[in-house]
Amino acid sequence: MATARKHLISVDATPYYHCVSRCVRQSFLCGEDNITNKSYEHRRDWIEHKIQSLSHTYCINVCAYAVMSNHYHLVLHINRDKALKLSLAEVIERWSYNHKLPVLVQRWLNKQLKSQAEEDKCLEIIEVWRERLWSLSWFMKELNYEIACKANEEDQCSGHFWESRFKSQALLDEKALAAAMAYVDLNPVRVGIAPSPEQSDFTSIKARLKALNEHLETAPCLHPFIGNSTNQLIDGIPFRLMDYIELVDWTARQFREGKASIAGHLPPILERLNFNQNSWLEVCTSLEKKRSTAIGSPSSLAQAKIALDKSRVHYYPLE
Repeated sequence: MATARKHLISVDATPYYHCVSRCVRQSFLCGEDNITNKSYEHRRDWIEHKIQSLSHTYCINVCAYAVMSNHYHLVLHINRDKALKLSLAEVIERWSYNHKLPVLVQRWLNKQLKSQAEEDKCLEIIEVWRERLWSLSWFMKELNYEIACKANEEDQCSGHFWESRFKSQALLDEKALAAAMAYVDLNPVRVGIAPSPEQSDFTSIKARLKALNEHLETAPCLHPFIGNSTNQLIDGIPFRLMDYIELVDWTARQFREGKASIAGHLPPILERLNFNQNSWLEVCTSLEKKRSTAIGSPSSLAQAKIALDKSRVHYYPLE
């Protein structure tokens, strides 16, 4: 029996989640089908553009992504506080980016409502939208729905394109966040379809490196790095961008050389997070293999159980 999503996702446990959606019927999201030799490379643009579009609509930030041949990975940050602080007009504006507004709401915007009942109904609709703006399930539903419709139309078939549910892992602390982001960004390198992070097409690390080369503050639609969790000036990922890039590059070299350990110093971010080399490389290759629904240090587990309302959690401990 599938676990209810409310027992897998809770902002009170953590705002960070690693999500994965996989195709069914041996479908190819993108890349080249080795059986038919048909290329689906253009579908990578579909998903990147939709992610960017949804990141402008939802109060959900994209920390990392990787689009593979028959699945994709996302590391997402739910910004509930931002959604709750939006004005009614701001909620409507965001929802209108990807949805047609009902006539009642259009009349509310034009101050044309004629009764208190209409006013109450309109406010009820807007508050439903507000809840959806920080819903991970709605974000993933809308992303998958559009891609499935376009792919089915192109393939001239019907039926399910994705597995029935996306998989999610709660990232309970900074160690888990760093591990999941690196795991996602290094997917193409780890499976041998890209020689280096900067050559990994349709990944967030390539987008960040491109933005850095173009002297942009951050890559389009991606959550920025802010240095540390005590920085209250802006909302963002609690690491330095250059530290993270160094970490990803260092890890990629370990994959290429095929060694469990090498001489030399660890990247500073691993030392700060108290990761040893072997445990880091293990988590960067086996994050999904243990079928865990939560990842983090043992000290973070107790609070997560309370927030998720579960006595037991399928947990990947990071020592």
